[in-house]
Amino acid sequence: MRRESMEQLFALSVCLLAGLLMSRVVKKLKLPAVTAYLVGGILIGPYCLGRLGIRGLGFVSNENVVEYKIISEVALGFIAFSIGNEFRLSQLKKTGRQATVVAFFEALTATFLVTIVMILLHMVLGDKLSLPAALLLGAIATATAPAATLMVVRQYKAKGSLTDILLPIVALDDAIALAAFAIFSGIAGAINMGHFDLASVLLAPILEIIFSLALGAALGAVLTFCEKFFYSNSKRLSICLTFVLLAVAISMLELNIGGMTVGFSSLLVCMMLGTVFCNMCNFSEELMSKTDQWTAPVFILFFVLSGAELEFSVFTDVAIVGVGIVYVLVRSLGKYIGASAGSKLMKCDDKIVKYLGITLLPQAGVALGMSLAATETMGEQGILVRNITLFAVLIYELVGPMFTKIALTKAGEISVKPEVVKRVNTGRERHER
Repeated sequence: MRRESMEQLFALSVCLLAGLLMSRVVKKLKLPAVTAYLVGGILIGPYCLGRLGIRGLGFVSNENVVEYKIISEVALGFIAFSIGNEFRLSQLKKTGRQATVVAFFEALTATFLVTIVMILLHMVLGDKLSLPAALLLGAIATATAPAATLMVVRQYKAKGSLTDILLPIVALDDAIALAAFAIFSGIAGAINMGHFDLASVLLAPILEIIFSLALGAALGAVLTFCEKFFYSNSKRLSICLTFVLLAVAISMLELNIGGMTVGFSSLLVCMMLGTVFCNMCNFSEELMSKTDQWTAPVFILFFVLSGAELEFSVFTDVAIVGVGIVYVLVRSLGKYIGASAGSKLMKCDDKIVKYLGITLLPQAGVALGMSLAATETMGEQGILVRNITLFAVLIYELVGPMFTKIALTKAGEISVKPEVVKRVNTGRERHER
């Protein structure tokens, strides 16, 4: 037990060190820190340093990485909690309607295009890509990675109309993705089994979303009530962290309703927790900023572990690589066309019409979670979906943050890098002394 604990602590320190060192390397290449953390994870993962077989120094297998899944769960909880801060009523009055309409446009356009193209590939490849697998890939195309997007926005302190509408859309994407995947997986299961269960296909995803939002709202109200009994920032910060951990824990429960198994989405629960809290608590904005500072190392661990988990063996199957490339290109096209069309319809700024779709390319946690669910219910077809999704995530996570940064820069919402600002401020302080 003592040796196992030592290995785990050593592995976590190696993760942080790898991420931080790589951030210095990619800084010279002017790439986002997220990319550095992912590359750091790859380098200490099973396909690089892990090949030495020394547990703790590197991850010797994918199963070894999964042992630290709890950290990823907690990190996603805090990411969703932070995104909830973007749903302040004062801000939603300006962008809420636009964000909702645009989110549905870009998400459903990506799903529609990917589904159609995957079905056409099924007709060409036959059993190599089954119809149920094609449908599931179409649903997974909806999801966008909130973590990578949020980290790029924070690192470069992006501000403007594009950033204001981007974060709510990314959050809404996950709700749409969960519903789409539940419906498509129900249809895929019906094709396999030969019968269609309307209740499980339509009712289960609706209940999951409703239950998740209700749980998050209830926890948010209780959190706001509890904050009134604490006056120091440290204790108020601690109670915030307590409720995020509580929300992630409760989200792991599953309910059996009328023969249906209905779970919770930790992303939706934590997002709603943050939304209710930021709208009910007068000093929530200050606490949110302090929470962001505390969680920085957790986010580094999350992305390094995500990089270590990337499965490079998918490159050995030509069919998977081919389908994966088509999936990446068609989904990217769908996101761009949908975002542009939705933005034009809602009469958004020209820079939103032009650049929003580019910022929606990253894909990771939610997509991987849905692909994992596919492996548990669809057998070999699910494994195929998982491998294609892994290939896409590998591509998207490495280039997606870079494209997000480029789009925000072109839109004029990233002006001066934080490092430059820091140097200027330091110089002023010295001059004043």
